[in-house]
Amino acid sequence: MSTHPVSPAPTSSAERVAQHRRYLMCRPDHFTVSYSINPWMVPSRPTNTETALRQWQNLYDTYVALGHEVELIDPVPGLPDMVYTANGGFLIDGVAYGPKFHFPERAPEAAHFNAWFAANGFQLTEAVEVNEGEGDFLLVGDTILAGTGFRSTGDSHREVGEVFGREVVSLTLTDPRFYHLDTAIAVLDPVHGADHGGPDHANIAYLPQAFDDASQAILAERYPDAIRVSEADGDVFGLNSASDGLNVLISPRATGFEAQLRERGYNPILIDLSELLLGGGGIKCCTLELRAASGELRGRAS
Repeated sequence: MSTHPVSPAPTSSAERVAQHRRYLMCRPDHFTVSYSINPWMVPSRPTNTETALRQWQNLYDTYVALGHEVELIDPVPGLPDMVYTANGGFLIDGVAYGPKFHFPERAPEAAHFNAWFAANGFQLTEAVEVNEGEGDFLLVGDTILAGTGFRSTGDSHREVGEVFGREVVSLTLTDPRFYHLDTAIAVLDPVHGADHGGPDHANIAYLPQAFDDASQAILAERYPDAIRVSEADGDVFGLNSASDGLNVLISPRATGFEAQLRERGYNPILIDLSELLLGGGGIKCCTLELRAASGELRGRAS
């Protein structure tokens, strides 16, 4: 078994600020690939639940070692993709916008996530439009980047804007390998650095080839200092990562992205989720951020 301990941040990252986060995760007790709803899922390819659990535990332990809090939602038999909690909602300031999944195989998950939010102190807004939560909605500063093209509909972009009263920037994904926005964009600085004693630039990394021309132009204009990641690093789900503003958890196979992060003063931490990638999910897919009102969540692990 190979794990990747939390390493000390390099001295060049002194300007970066690690921000406390609170996450929702789900143990992959029932993980398997019994159907195919994305190009990564091949039911004839064997999966190993024990390996998935070991890799997931390493991710969980790393978050805890970094000082973050992790809540748990109970896994449900017959719903193997619940491990990908990022798709289970989108939360800002104590408000939870629930999911409405595109594929019927995942549709039953919505009730479980909505029930967890309601039971754990969040103000729940149930979705009318098809959306897959933080898989397609990413908070960058005060702006919501919203993906469409494969899962979440454009109407959900209007709906999420109405729920949270924030600017929504729509981006269109064109490559089926990158079917959720969080497979093609990584948010490196979860909040504006200028508000937290750090820099306010290069706060995302993205794969240009995953988007249509109009979306590429939007990203280039809005984030001129963003890290542009190679297709080779995108192909190993390098962008499906989690950052606290200093420490960035990424796939160990995304070697080019790792070097780019170090050059920008971030501290990459390598986490192998290769087994869960067989279901089309990586680090970010397994991580839903719980943004509570006033930075406080009055919930409990279930």
